[in-house]
Amino acid sequence: MEQGGGGGGVTAAWRTSVLAKHFQVHVRAASYATSPSAVLQRLACISYEPPECNSEKPGFDMKQMRSLLDDHNIPDRDFIWDLMASSKLFQLNRVGEKVFLSPDYNLSMEDQRESTLARVLFLLEKGVFKGWLTKQSCELELQKSAIFEAVETFDHALAVKLGIHFRLWGGAIQFCGTKQHHDKWLEITENFLVQGCFAMTELGHGSNVRGIETVTTYDPNTQEFIINTPCESAQKYWIGGAAKYATHSIVFSQLLIDGRNEGIHAFICQLRDDKGNVCPGLRIADCGHKIGLNGIDNGRIWFDKVHIPRENLLNSVADVTPDGHYQSMIKDPDQRFAAFMAPLTTGRVSIAVSAVNQAKIALATAIRYGLTRHAFALSPGQPEMILLDYPSHQHRLLPLLAKTYAMNFAALDLKKQYSAQTAADTKTIHVLSSGLKSMLTWHSLHTLQECREACGGQGIKSDNRIGQAKAEYDVQLTFEGDNNVLMQQVSKELHNYYSRTRRMGKPLKDLGLEHMNGSCPIIPSVLDRNMVRDKNIQLGLFQARERVLLELLSMKVQRISLEGVSITEALMASYQLAQDLGKAFSERIVLDSILKVEDLQPAGSLKDVLGLLRKLYVLSTAEESPVFLRCGLLSPTQSQLVSEEVTALCAEIRPQALNLVNSFGIPQTLLGPIAFDWVEYNSWANVQHKESSDSISTQVHTHPHKLKLPTPIQAQVSCEVTGSQSIEGF
Repeated sequence: MEQGGGGGGVTAAWRTSVLAKHFQVHVRAASYATSPSAVLQRLACISYEPPECNSEKPGFDMKQMRSLLDDHNIPDRDFIWDLMASSKLFQLNRVGEKVFLSPDYNLSMEDQRESTLARVLFLLEKGVFKGWLTKQSCELELQKSAIFEAVETFDHALAVKLGIHFRLWGGAIQFCGTKQHHDKWLEITENFLVQGCFAMTELGHGSNVRGIETVTTYDPNTQEFIINTPCESAQKYWIGGAAKYATHSIVFSQLLIDGRNEGIHAFICQLRDDKGNVCPGLRIADCGHKIGLNGIDNGRIWFDKVHIPRENLLNSVADVTPDGHYQSMIKDPDQRFAAFMAPLTTGRVSIAVSAVNQAKIALATAIRYGLTRHAFALSPGQPEMILLDYPSHQHRLLPLLAKTYAMNFAALDLKKQYSAQTAADTKTIHVLSSGLKSMLTWHSLHTLQECREACGGQGIKSDNRIGQAKAEYDVQLTFEGDNNVLMQQVSKELHNYYSRTRRMGKPLKDLGLEHMNGSCPIIPSVLDRNMVRDKNIQLGLFQARERVLLELLSMKVQRISLEGVSITEALMASYQLAQDLGKAFSERIVLDSILKVEDLQPAGSLKDVLGLLRKLYVLSTAEESPVFLRCGLLSPTQSQLVSEEVTALCAEIRPQALNLVNSFGIPQTLLGPIAFDWVEYNSWANVQHKESSDSISTQVHTHPHKLKLPTPIQAQVSCEVTGSQSIEGF
């Protein structure tokens, strides 16, 4: 069957054949009384036609669109995808001539962990990580980010394992350590001669890192630090890599010097020797099976007066002299704490980008499926409609597509800002990464759920990726900061900055709040469809919402604090306003990003389609947010107009929906099989083929230990800790 262009001739012929089959059914039904065997005649089955047959030709340059979306290192992304496709370690199944790459989530937890490690070692063997820690440049940071994104598209566990090792363990050594630590640890980390983890979260404290209960003291007689877990709630929890593979960990702990608590500090502690035995003084337990991400060996750690060398304090922020005197050039405890939290910003940036990419996979699969699956007819004898021709199906998927495009550009801007940041940018990056990490992961999980439902029963199958991805990526809403807590932090920083600047009589110059230096945008009392689509009115609507909420929050906090309540308590009592403000700020940041990209394009089809996506992003957000009505920014009549325009914009975008998801540049091998010929995928012939290849596939996935770990450097991997209790090796 031809697949080119709009497929008008093919579609017409297909619809004619469907009509003919319907007429045959009616004729047989009419003759059933005299010849009941007539209805038993076999009818032609549904035949698959590619989504291209139900889509218009690209109305814009798709290659240029992908260039805008990915922005950098496209050849590196394609190289990683091709590299994965070359190894059976990454292949899940084959349908006809198509090979699909995906982890096998039907494996046991233990086998998933081994498969994840085997894939890491495969990439290491191919030289993928060369220079990741031993060299530094903005270009290298962007290359690493591109490779992380390509890996993340394949499997969350694989990306998380790399993130723990390189970004958390390695990043902590880079940010919080000094030359002695860099020289000793970075090269062997890059070559996996040690495997690192990051022990911050505890049973009793997750988001509130300041409250962690692990305690470290210093013994000047032995010039050693002593790490201790004083109670059960202080056990380190959810530590990725700790349960089985990690040899070393960054340990975050309260530092007590001469009875004085100097706050949170970071230490290097060895967990296992070169034979894999847990070092003395440590107890490690497995966190067990999880709802997803079972390729990561999360563990729990107890420290029983574990001694480590004085040099294992990461001392870029503070140090302890051999005779036990505490020294720090940063006198403010809050600033010291912020310096130790630097590695977490990297995680929030990468999570925001990852969330967008998962939404892309789900949308690409669901929209392709929606262009090939038929259901119901408008009247008897008529052919069944394809799903994406139903306005309701458009409304459930296409606003999510528009939001994903807009959020892609916001995540890209965040990544660039982070890669080029200076010390002066730390606060801004913290606020932006906190808001966007929250907003984009909420969007991703909602998109995965909606796409799962839009694919019906097929969306439940693990092979089709969407349903399983919900469980695998759900954790993104929690790690590197609970989303609700992060949004509260965003609002707190906005409030503090706004109040401080206003008190000083200075203009706002940061976080995109410059628009508040002028008068509030005026939304016309009477709107028509052209006006609600106008970019200036749309930007004004988002700016007005942000302004109103920030002013309301400031007034409420001030009013409550006049009653003798602290600012912190006043903000806590205003949590609903604070949550709305955090979302309004983040959604305005996203709008700024897509507007910037749209404005940079010359007049033409690419600018036009970006404009349609931006309009749908704004209006669908306004339709869903009660704040616009609650704060009087839109009247009920205006809100109704907004809803009508969302429906209209969905219909306008629908002919280009396939081309928009194809512009993501995701290889077909990484989409769910139902994005293609789902009839062949579910055929008996494919069942037989899959069963015959299962034994080979199982051998590949369950025996990854054939890839050997790098030989540890004995001097680095021998246990440095001592303690009073022995422990069984895992």
